[in-house]
Amino acid sequence: MDRVRFGIIGVGNIGSVHARYLLAGQVKEARLCAVCDNDLTRHDAIRALVGEQVELFSDARDMLESGLIDAVIVATPHYAHPELSMLAMRHGIHTLCEKPAGVYTAQVREMNQCAAECDVVFGIMYNQRPNPLYQKVKDLIDSGELGEIRRSTWIITNWYRSQSYYNSGGWRATWKGEGGGVLLNQDPHQLDLWQWLVGMPVRVRAFCQFGQRRQIEVEDTVTAYAEYANGATGVFITTVAETPGTNRLEIAGDRGKVVVEDGKLRYWRLRESETEFNARWQNGFGEPECWEVHIPTAPECSDHHVITTNFCAAVLRGEPLIAPGVEGIRGLTLSNAMHLSTWTDAWVTLPIDEKHYLECLQARIAQSVDKNVTSRTLDASGTW
Repeated sequence: MDRVRFGIIGVGNIGSVHARYLLAGQVKEARLCAVCDNDLTRHDAIRALVGEQVELFSDARDMLESGLIDAVIVATPHYAHPELSMLAMRHGIHTLCEKPAGVYTAQVREMNQCAAECDVVFGIMYNQRPNPLYQKVKDLIDSGELGEIRRSTWIITNWYRSQSYYNSGGWRATWKGEGGGVLLNQDPHQLDLWQWLVGMPVRVRAFCQFGQRRQIEVEDTVTAYAEYANGATGVFITTVAETPGTNRLEIAGDRGKVVVEDGKLRYWRLRESETEFNARWQNGFGEPECWEVHIPTAPECSDHHVITTNFCAAVLRGEPLIAPGVEGIRGLTLSNAMHLSTWTDAWVTLPIDEKHYLECLQARIAQSVDKNVTSRTLDASGTW
C-alpha cells in the first residue's frame, strides 16, 4: 500500500473541508474513495462535491464493509463519534476522529480500549498541535527553558457565533444533540493544547453561563480556575458572544514568560531564575535582569491536512502520531470538570467522578428540547 484509501462519515460542515483537501491532492499519501451521510436529502449536494469517482453511502456499516477504504475520518455530531469510531476499529479500519473524541470521558476511555484491542491507528483531529507557535512553546517548556511553570492564562473569546449559527442545525447547542456548548464545540483545541503544554491540573473550579447571551441550552460563556500539583495556577476564559475577541495564551515560569497572541510568540527570559534571585537578594526593591528574546518560528499553520498527512505516515510507516487518539480524553476531562463544577457549585478533583458526571448530563438530556429548524450546511473552511 503506497496510499491510504479514505472514507468520510458525515459530510456536513467539517466533513466537506476534509473532502475538499483530499480531492485536491493536498495529502500525497491519501486518496478519497468513499463518503457516507445518512441524510439522503443532502446526497445530491455531496455528489456534486465529490464527483462520480467517489462512492457515496447512506449507511456507515456498508461503507466500512465495502472493501473500498483502509481508513476513515469520523466527522459527525459529537455523540456519534465513539460509536462510529469503534465500529470502524472493529472492522480493522484505521480511524481519525474529529474533535472532541466524545461528549464524556467514559466514552473515550472505551474508544481507547477498543483501539488497543483492534490494533488499528487511532488519531484525533487536533490540528492546532502542529502549529509552529505552540510547538515552540512546548519546546521552551519541555527543555526547561521556562523553568517550573507558575501560572497559565488563556483568554480565548474570538469564537463569535450569531444566533443564526445555532439555528442552522437542530442538534446544535442542545444537551441532547451536542452535550455542551463552547467547551465542546469551539474549545477542544485550546483545552487539548492547554493540558499538552502545562499538564493536567489536580482540581478545577468553574463558572459556566448557560444560554446567557444566546438562545441555547448549553454554555456560551465560561471562566475556570485550575490548580496544579506543584502549586501552579491556571485560568481559562471563553465565550461565543464577544466581539472583537481575544486569543491570548500567557505562561509564566520560574525563568521567564511566553505569550502567544495575534499569530506571534513573545518570550521574556530571566537571566537568573526567580527562585535563585529571591534567595540571594537583600536590597528590598529589585528583580532579576530580564531580556525579551526573539525566537524564530515557522509561519502559523493549523491546516487539517497536516494531521491527516501525519496519520497516513503512521499507517504506512509507523511514524508517531502528532495527536494520538488516546490523548483525546484529557481535554475532554477538563471540559467535563468545568461542567460538573458549575452544576455542583463546587471544586472538582481530577480524575473526575465519571458516573456522577454522566448522571448530571443525563438529567439535562432528559429536559433537552428539540429545535424546530431546517438544517443548513455552513462554510467551515475558515474554522479550526
